[in-house]
Amino acid sequence: MPNTKTLLSILQKYFNKDPEQAAHYLEALEDEKAIKILTQLSAASSSKILPYLNTHLALDWIQEISSDSFTQILEKLSPQQGASLFLGLGDQRRQEMIDALPPKLKEEISELLTFPEDSVGQVMSTTYLAFFPDTLVKQAIEKIRQQEKKKTTPSYLYVVDDHQKLLGILTVRDILLADRNSTVDSIMRKNIATLDGFMDQEEAASVLNKKKFFAMPVVDAENRLLGVVNAEQLLKTVQEGTSQDIQTMFGVAKSETPFSPMGFSLKTRLPWLHINLLTAFLAASVVSLFEDIIAKITVLAVFLPVVAGQGGNAGAQSLAVVMRGLVMRQIPKEKVKKLIIKEAYLGVLNGVIIGIVTGVIAWFWKGNPMLGVVITLAMIVNLFMAGLSGSLIPISMKAVGLDPAQSSSIVLTTVTDVVGFFAFLGFAVILQGWL
Repeated sequence: MPNTKTLLSILQKYFNKDPEQAAHYLEALEDEKAIKILTQLSAASSSKILPYLNTHLALDWIQEISSDSFTQILEKLSPQQGASLFLGLGDQRRQEMIDALPPKLKEEISELLTFPEDSVGQVMSTTYLAFFPDTLVKQAIEKIRQQEKKKTTPSYLYVVDDHQKLLGILTVRDILLADRNSTVDSIMRKNIATLDGFMDQEEAASVLNKKKFFAMPVVDAENRLLGVVNAEQLLKTVQEGTSQDIQTMFGVAKSETPFSPMGFSLKTRLPWLHINLLTAFLAASVVSLFEDIIAKITVLAVFLPVVAGQGGNAGAQSLAVVMRGLVMRQIPKEKVKKLIIKEAYLGVLNGVIIGIVTGVIAWFWKGNPMLGVVITLAMIVNLFMAGLSGSLIPISMKAVGLDPAQSSSIVLTTVTDVVGFFAFLGFAVILQGWL
């Protein structure tokens, strides 16, 4: 293995040609050695490689450098890239670094950080061209030429009033074909499709795909222009976010990738596997309480996974709706109780309908109407608990400062398995004389 100085020399050659490959090379090293190399890089080199690093490595590196050094790196990145890094820092460290930023950069990043992690506001760009209504077309063309020199020619141009409220939209073609002495408000398009800054990224991606736009303006509740979302970048972010959400739902760290170091993967997965093992034994212990009735009426074993599975599915539906509501800030504190009651009632209604259907199937399949009654009653109880816990789990996790997405499905599955098994076998014991 080459020494640190040699490694640094090798990496420097990658930066101008292929910083992504350099980042992959670093990730293959031990974290301690990789961080040691990163801390020796210049701000210019660091800014090239930072966007390609795994989140966990980037955050560990940031913890080792001073606020001033980090500020120098951030000034060479886009505000969106900087804000994404701040999201992974602890509150105290984050505030220290934000306070050390230049006023303009501090304002831009602070604004981005006010949006939920999976919202449009987190991925919008604050680099766009906007004109006042009385701007002449020839003035707009000159501004576009200046942007061309910086290689940042926009797809769309925007017209705003003195309060930054969005009035209209233009394309570069509109500008080039217009009378040079006319004003932009005379040629702007007033029928504007916009995205709310708090809109979920997946929903926004769907809108962009449907309308076939390259980009869309992002506005607040008062129609003030906040930024622009690029369709290609949004799609990439949504794909990455979806994979991360899937990982956290099942006890895997967001920052883990297929080629993360084995030690890192082991460290992040094992704790949740132990928790899952504990919950599995908990569900098994419930079944063991009813060994006698299962031995006596063996057909009960056939329907155990049916009751538990339906509870898990119903709970997952409730969990998905509530988690999205939390991310989008659609659940104010005063409406939490109302939401939980609604999900619980919905669980009962689903339980009655699904329970009757399942009960009838069990009756005709096994020729025992009372078996159908037992399954129906168990289904009502389990789906009620599924709706209740599907809303309570993420809300409770957020209340104590935990990520609502972090392994919620593991906890939910445990609840629905335990309750489903206990309800089904419990009713079987009560009604065993008719089974």
